[in-house]
Amino acid sequence: MNSLKVYVFTLVVLFAIQLTAQKTNPNYNSELAKELDADAYGMKMYTLVLLHSGKNTDTTETRSLAFASHMKNINRLVENEKLVVAGPVGENDSDLGGMLILSTTNLDEANSLLKNDVAIQQNYLSAQYFPYYGSATLPNYLKAHDLIWKEKP
Repeated sequence: MNSLKVYVFTLVVLFAIQLTAQKTNPNYNSELAKELDADAYGMKMYTLVLLHSGKNTDTTETRSLAFASHMKNINRLVENEKLVVAGPVGENDSDLGGMLILSTTNLDEANSLLKNDVAIQQNYLSAQYFPYYGSATLPNYLKAHDLIWKEKP
């Protein structure tokens, strides 16, 4: 019975050593982490923008033009490396229509990046801004996405 206790104790100690050893990532790339401005956890701060349906319910051509301009603004933000992730959300019971993650930690700067968005100006959309802590690799998402889309939406 003593040998069983020793065996179990040894397994517990080895398991504890293994858990401790895994606190440091063997794949860590310090150059990439620095390039992406990642903290010790591989994360960084961004601004999350939730886009809600605005009070303007007009369904005329004006709305279509406003949303076409909204997409141009989205593309401009991508070109200026200010937009990290964007997209509509699925059907839901709230007025949430989409989300953006912007590469700024300053909520006032985030607001100014969207102030010229015609869909927001004309109240087809309203924006809510939040600090967001996410993976520092999020900007690489768009580079990868550009390699896999077949048709523009």
